[in-house]
Amino acid sequence: MKKLFLIATFVISSVTFAQSTAKEDIEIIQGKYGKSKKELVNTYMALKESQASAFWKVYDAYEQERKLLGKKRIELINDYINNYESLSNEKADQLLKATLKNEMAYDKLYSKYYEKMKKAIGAIDAAKFIQLENGLQTAIMAETQNAIPFIGDMDRSK
Repeated sequence: MKKLFLIATFVISSVTFAQSTAKEDIEIIQGKYGKSKKELVNTYMALKESQASAFWKVYDAYEQERKLLGKKRIELINDYINNYESLSNEKADQLLKATLKNEMAYDKLYSKYYEKMKKAIGAIDAAKFIQLENGLQTAIMAETQNAIPFIGDMDRSK
């Protein structure tokens, strides 16, 4: 498990959050993350041949929905970066509410697909997938948090 997270962290570390357009950032991150993520999932899940077909069908549907949430997350990060130096109370409120809504949507997605995967591959393997997915998303968020300044950091550096 630790080896998978190290691989994921390496992949994630190779993606920079350049202040280009949101579309370019989405393409870079989704492209790199999507390709390597499937390999990580396949290795970690180590499914029986009898489970694989059902799992990948549910997984592909999950990834379509997750990528939409990921795009929204990236848009919010870019919005924060682009407004960081002139962040107002209203903008901070808007960004935080949108971020919380995005995080709740991830939790709903996990619940929805846990049930679908449980039917397809059983509760233990479904839980195993959700645990891995949650871990990967947490690693991504940690990397992201380390790459962007905290509110007020700019003021302290002056």
